[in-house]
Amino acid sequence: MNLQIGSPAPDFSANNQKGETLSIGHFTGKKLVLYFYPKDDTPGCTAEACSLRDNYQDLIAKGYSILGVSPDTEAKHQKFIDKYNLPFDLLADTDNAVALAYGVWVEKSMYGRKYMGIARTTFVIDEQGNLAEIIEKVDTKNHATQIIK
Repeated sequence: MNLQIGSPAPDFSANNQKGETLSIGHFTGKKLVLYFYPKDDTPGCTAEACSLRDNYQDLIAKGYSILGVSPDTEAKHQKFIDKYNLPFDLLADTDNAVALAYGVWVEKSMYGRKYMGIARTTFVIDEQGNLAEIIEKVDTKNHATQIIK
């Protein structure tokens, strides 16, 4: 990952769970928590989303918008949102373009097998669209606390 704190966040354009196209421009003037996760409805990803959900009002009160990104489809995102009552949008990055722009589409290894996947990472983007923080060691159960501090 070559992104630096203080540098402009890469632009993106992808559909949310409702098929609406979102880009970084939709969040100008707001702080954005852009979190990348591997897959809807898996234990770690669910814990992370629920941590953000459970602390959503605190995050909103501090001026943050939240946007999750994974390679799952719009329909899978909607099911995930419905199942866990998530109050924020999820981007369907089915071609991995957003993950590639942020440098989190990486080679991984499990049981000796190499494959490409998402490196769980959160980017906090300031009101001017610059990277304010990059969280690479995500504590899925306490992720909101990592952001709010």
